[in-house]
Amino acid sequence: MLLVHIKKYYESTTGEEIAAAKYSSLYVSPVHIHKNKVLHKKAILTLGEEIVHHIHAHNTPAVDFTPEVHTEQVAAHH
Repeated sequence: MLLVHIKKYYESTTGEEIAAAKYSSLYVSPVHIHKNKVLHKKAILTLGEEIVHHIHAHNTPAVDFTPEVHTEQVAAHH
């Protein structure tokens, strides 16, 4: 479920659509509890691969890094 949320977040913040044809062709989503573990694992790895490929191909950082933000502050706010 997390990768689906990451995909949606990236798309909403950048305005770019991540093509996930391989993932869609598997017909497995996080809510398909009747699918077996192997199919879910394959779907997760496929979606992750497609997200990473898109980000690398477009070479656009989804999150701007600023050295002023400390890890402790970010962790404390969430």
